[in-house]
Amino acid sequence: MKKQKQSAFRDLAYYSGLGFSVALAIFIGLFIGLGIDRLFDTTPIFMFIFLFFGIIAGFNNIYKVIKRSSKN
Repeated sequence: MKKQKQSAFRDLAYYSGLGFSVALAIFIGLFIGLGIDRLFDTTPIFMFIFLFFGIIAGFNNIYKVIKRSSKN
């Protein structure tokens, strides 16, 4: 019984961190794009490119969690 509670808390911590990791990936992509746009004075181009990469990275994190949970 004690191992089940530990496993449940571990899973809860892992899944609750998922939203944070998805949001963080998107914001990192956004801020990298904004920084490059500011550096080269190309206003929205790199922002959209790196925002797209951030969204892809966020969905990749979700895919990894789904893949991990389907193994269990």
